[in-house]
Amino acid sequence: MKQQIEDFISYLQEVKQASQNTIRAYQNDLKKLESYLSQQGIQTASKITETSLNSYVLYLEKDGMSPASVSRHIASMKAFLLFLLKRGLISGDPSENIKAPKVVKKPPQILEEDKIMALLNQPDLSCSKGIRDKAMLELLYATGMKVSELINVKVSDVNLSGKYITCGEKQERSIPFGEAAKKALRDYLDIRETVFDRKNNEYLFLNSQGKQLSRQGFWKILKGYAKETGIRDINPNMIRHSFAAHMIDNGADIGVVQKFLGHTDISTTQLYLSHNYHNSREVYANSHPRA
Repeated sequence: MKQQIEDFISYLQEVKQASQNTIRAYQNDLKKLESYLSQQGIQTASKITETSLNSYVLYLEKDGMSPASVSRHIASMKAFLLFLLKRGLISGDPSENIKAPKVVKKPPQILEEDKIMALLNQPDLSCSKGIRDKAMLELLYATGMKVSELINVKVSDVNLSGKYITCGEKQERSIPFGEAAKKALRDYLDIRETVFDRKNNEYLFLNSQGKQLSRQGFWKILKGYAKETGIRDINPNMIRHSFAAHMIDNGADIGVVQKFLGHTDISTTQLYLSHNYHNSREVYANSHPRA
């Protein structure tokens, strides 16, 4: 089964051109599945049954895994078995009747505008690192990009005069940005080649060794500034969520925000309406004479 999993991962890389994060998730999920089935005496995919898969799902749940994580493992399992079925490596799909647990979507964590502004103003612009960090934070909040998209942006993806950036892991999209992000990017690009770009790297944001900045590197930078700002338990998605909620709060059409975020399903974007709704109720309560 290990070889079949490797073939499936190669398919994701070469044919589907999935992102590295997606590939890593599939690898981890299927490695766990293969390990469990092996302990049950199932060494080949042709021996997998609906009963063994149900047993595996029960094992994940008893192990304390969240419904969202269980659902992801089931999705990985189904994708792998469908791959084998289409290639005639198994005669039927034993996962056909396996249902994912219902996942209650949590409301997105959003930072208030004053906290976002404080965070954006933390980098020290008297040093090259601060200039780079300011550009990253401004661009992230200006566009609502994922961190995985931010670190993969190339210099050629930035259009300063037109004030837009091209990004996207699966489906490419163009997102506009404002004057604040434009200035921060211009200041960074002015020093990037001499300070950071020691190897003529095509990626926009680089570390002190002139290499592409990693997710872990950005995460460490963000946590440092959040601590200085007094923001606890921050994560990069909070900036993306805040971008969307603040756009909607200030009158942006939800369909436009959906396009900026790259959501395929508008119901995902509609999660930000709940934040807008509560803000509206507060404004109403404080403003209407008979509230």
